[in-house]
Order: sequence, then C-alpha cells, then structure tokens
Amino acid sequence: MNWREKWKKKWKYISNRVQVLGVLCLAALSISGAVQLAAAKTGADVLFTTGCLTLLAGAALAAAFWGWVVRPYREHEKVEKRFLAGYMFSEEDLERAVLTPTMREEMEMMEKIIRSPQLMDLNKRQAQYLALQNQINPHFLYNTLESIRGEALIAGLSGVADMTESLAKFFRYTITKVENLVSVEEELDNCETYFGIQKYRFGDRLQLHIEYDPDEWEEIMNCRIPKLTLQPILENSIIHGTELKIGEGNLWIRFRRTENRLVITISDDGVGMDEETLERLNETLNRGVDAITQQQEEKKGGIALANVNNRIHLIFGDEYGMHVYSMAECGTDVEISIPVVTRLEQKEEHV
Repeated sequence: MNWREKWKKKWKYISNRVQVLGVLCLAALSISGAVQLAAAKTGADVLFTTGCLTLLAGAALAAAFWGWVVRPYREHEKVEKRFLAGYMFSEEDLERAVLTPTMREEMEMMEKIIRSPQLMDLNKRQAQYLALQNQINPHFLYNTLESIRGEALIAGLSGVADMTESLAKFFRYTITKVENLVSVEEELDNCETYFGIQKYRFGDRLQLHIEYDPDEWEEIMNCRIPKLTLQPILENSIIHGTELKIGEGNLWIRFRRTENRLVITISDDGVGMDEETLERLNETLNRGVDAITQQQEEKKGGIALANVNNRIHLIFGDEYGMHVYSMAECGTDVEISIPVVTRLEQKEEHV
C-alpha cells in the first residue's frame, strides 16, 4: 500500500468524524440560538440562557466521547477477546471494532498471516505427524487388552472378558477414529458401549432409554455430529446425577429433527443442581473456548460440557451449542442443537 492510499484511508477516517462533529456543532448552535431568542422574547435571565448552552455543549461532548472513544473501544475489546478465544476476524468485526486505520491494517495482516498457506500446511504436517505418532500407543493398548481378555476366558471369567472387549471397542472409537464428524449411529453405538461398561458397576440400578420418532429414525442416523458429543455428557449425567441418587437411576437420549436442526437432549433423574450452580454452568457455556481453562475446579461437570460445547461452536458456529436445564432433586436436561448435516451433503469446512 503506497502513501497515497494510506493518506486516503486516514482522511476518510478523519473526515467522517469531522462531518459528524460538524453536525453536532450545528445542532448545538441551532438549539442555543433558539434558546437565546426565546430568552430575549420572554425576558429570561441571562444566567439561565448560559446554563442551557453549557448543558447542550456538555451533552454534545458526552455523546461525541461515547460514540468515538468508549463504544469503539468496547467493540474492539470484544473482538480481541474472541480472537484470543480462537475465532477469526470477520469483515463486520473489521468495520465496527477498528479504532484507527493503522489498527485495521494490523488486524488484516494478522489474519493474512494466520490464513497463509504456509502456516496451514505446517499445521497440517504437524497434525499428520502427531496422528502417526499416536498410533503406536493405541496399538500397544489394544494388544494388552486382548491379552487380558484371553487370560480371563482361560480362567472362566466371562464377565471380565466381556468388559475388556467393551473397553477395547470404546478406545478404538475414542482414539483411533480421527474424523471430526461422525454419524449419529456411530456416536450412539459408542454410548451404548460405554453404558455397557458402566452396567458392570451399577447393574440393574442404572437404565438407559433411547427415544425418537420412528419415522425420522433413518434420517437421524445419517446426520453427522462432532465425535464424542454424547458420551461425555452421558458420563457427566452418571457421575454428577444418578450415581449420587439413592435407588434406581434412569438416563434418556432423545432425538428430534426440525427442518434445519438436529436437537439432542440427554436427561437424567438424578440429584440435579440448584439455581446458582445452574446459572454459573450456563454462563461457562456461553463464555467460549477459554471456559475450559477457566473452569479447572468446576465440580458440576463444567469442563466436559464446555469442551463439547466449544467444539460445536468451532465447527458449526456460535448459533449452535448446548444449554442446561435442571432442578434440585429432580434431574438435569442437557439440550444440544446442531445443524442437519448428512453423510451425502457433508461440507468440506466441517471435516
């Protein structure tokens, strides 16, 4: 960008504010003139007229200060927080949150660097390297679990053998499957594997119910959702809900599809939570990606829920995500809302 273009941008930035200031001054002069005429006709005190003029001038300056200093600064601060949380600049952000032309150039340069092919290629190579490296540990883990299962079968411990097989299946899905989006069918199958492991601990005390409209079931099964969306919430419902309840506990996974959204509700009839804890948890979910590190001491499952919620935001956008409903001693509902994306129409940016 040459010096002429820079000065052109700066002049446009300054001239817009000069024009607004001129309009404010003209408006203030017009009103003050009207006040002076009215004071002259009615014989009002000069001190009253001066006070009115001072008041109008103060209001004009306050409005100018709010519009040109306070409001742009707050908007810029919001954009910076979103950027630090992992979100990119949008054109709307650049228009409403730039304090000076130089700052706009800085933000554009930062975005250009982050989106550069070299950086993206470097990140891709690093991810590929880590994926290859991480394949070694799961291979050893599966072999070990298979050895444990074999020893259990030889000893006649069929329950231990079945639990080990379920655990190996769960880890294969959790560790080895690298896709960002999986089908609802795959995710639900992983939930049932996880619940099968928990049944060895809780026995008949814990029951899982899957509810859906039979007419929509095939379409729902073909929808794509982020991997490990349901299981962490199901685990959270057991640990912080039904496990703490005396007697039998029930868990529900309900599916409902609208024209553009898939709504999944995971419910339990456990101990629930009070209003203060519920409000704090929903505030955590609304804060964004940094909620994971800010809630390390959360005792009501905030880390697991925030993790799932933030991954939904990163893949689909802020208009999707989850919300928690709960009442003490009555249970908890976690509602997830995501766009309808099927296997055939899966978008490349979501992979």
